[in-house]
Amino acid sequence: MAYYELIKNFDRVRDYMREFYLYGFKSRSEYTQRSARSYDDERRRVESWLGDYMRFRQTREGKNVFLSIDSRVSRHNPLYAAWKTKSFTDGDITLHFILFDILHDPDTAMTAGEISGETDAYLAGFPEPKMFDESTIRKKLKEYADEGIILRERRGKSIYYRRAADCPNAGSEILDFFSETAPCGVIGSFLLDKTEPHDDPFAFKHHYITDAMYSEAVCALFGAMEEKRTVTMRVIQRRKERMTEREAVPLRIRISVQSGRQYLLAYVPRLGRISAFRTDNILSVKPGEVCGQFEEHRRTLERMLPHLWGISMPESADQPPEHIEFTVAYGEKERHIHSRLEREKRCGTVERTGAGSSRFSADVYDTAEMLPWIRTFICRITRFECSNAETEARFRDDLRAMYRAYGLEGGEDE
Repeated sequence: MAYYELIKNFDRVRDYMREFYLYGFKSRSEYTQRSARSYDDERRRVESWLGDYMRFRQTREGKNVFLSIDSRVSRHNPLYAAWKTKSFTDGDITLHFILFDILHDPDTAMTAGEISGETDAYLAGFPEPKMFDESTIRKKLKEYADEGIILRERRGKSIYYRRAADCPNAGSEILDFFSETAPCGVIGSFLLDKTEPHDDPFAFKHHYITDAMYSEAVCALFGAMEEKRTVTMRVIQRRKERMTEREAVPLRIRISVQSGRQYLLAYVPRLGRISAFRTDNILSVKPGEVCGQFEEHRRTLERMLPHLWGISMPESADQPPEHIEFTVAYGEKERHIHSRLEREKRCGTVERTGAGSSRFSADVYDTAEMLPWIRTFICRITRFECSNAETEARFRDDLRAMYRAYGLEGGEDE
């Protein structure tokens, strides 16, 4: 079987790209889920797109291939290349260019029968033309109409088709920024391919690129939200290596400012509450029926958002939030500490309590979710209180463990 750069099964390519980029420590013999030949084909395919980023190291187990991408050098996400290599048949690509040549003028409208006749005339000059029947042309026109690149309009009993007018370019700088920061940024990357070469003015200290591989699912979720539909999602549980199907009503996508990871907040009928799903665990999305309670679920989520620190969801929308607060002290030349609290407070509040101290407080559903962030202020915290006794005990136990590790027993009470 020959190797082809173009792909039909994106799931397989996504799995290998994930392994190469996120892990990159497996040798060829350690990829046991598929054959060694499959590994070689996918490795060469990824290398054809990302050859400049492919590296390898030799170990006792064999050669480990991995992707090494430095965001300081790569201003644009190189993983978008995978979305620009979908396979197609000879008939697909031939009919594509014929249709858009026939309908090149957005003011020209024709029926499927007229387009079929023009297609036959178009191909008549070739020695061995590839012919298309009218039903094939109708299916292709419907596919393009569903995508919005061809418009349908009914005139009496006939349906006319015409090319949609080109959208004005949003501007290269807008696309440079959108393509690297927004969900489904690959759309911006496709649009950038149509612009003139230019210097990219943006560089990103934290460049989160791996969600590019899950753009298709995220795009489908946004479409379901717009149409207020339920969806059936194919979700992978990576620890258990198990695939499940979940019916849900997608409500909002949240993005972590710390990791760049994207999460779907959705109402799950089986659970009777709103839950969170990592989008990189959602492999496919199938739209369902329109949800009559969509706006009600969205309003419930809106009431919950002021008490969400991250994506830890309460068992019920009526669950009371937990209160947490702490005070930090800082020196005359450390006023940036207060600025940092203001910048990172999310749903909390910050107030000055003195010339060199500030207090943070918040009412959230899960105070334990805040502990990793709170620990970054250790050695400055002078007071800490939490209505959840378990969270407070965990924080103080962590401090005692740190004191013991540094041989400072007894100092944890100060």
